Amino acid sequence: MPCIYISTNLNLDGVDTDPIFSEVTTAISTIIGKPEKFVMVLLKSSVPISFEGNKEPAAYAEIISMGGINKEVKKNLIATIGTILQSKLSIPRTRFFLKVFDTTAFPTRSKL
Repeated sequence: MPCIYISTNLNLDGVDTDPIFSEVTTAISTIIGKPEKFVMVLLKSSVPISFEGNKEPAAYAEIISMGGINKEVKKNLIATIGTILQSKLSIPRTRFFLKVFDTTAFPTRSKL
């Protein structure tokens, strides 16, 4: 189940965020190759964020997935999510950072 947690310093009170949830869900499902019904999107606003020494509109996100992540997928996720935030919230793509985790990339510990 892919899960993305997006934080922004913008105040989204009164903003219709439904298109953001919809577009991000579809993008993640398509890029990672997981059904939309398994994609979770969290969006938190009014988070104090300073980037490049200022508090202009910015966003930070983390995405976790059980498989489906490789170098090309990471590149597509960063570009696509950045474009969605730029078009829907006017956050420049240069002020967006995405951290990507694939839980299958970590070795498991066996029980003794």
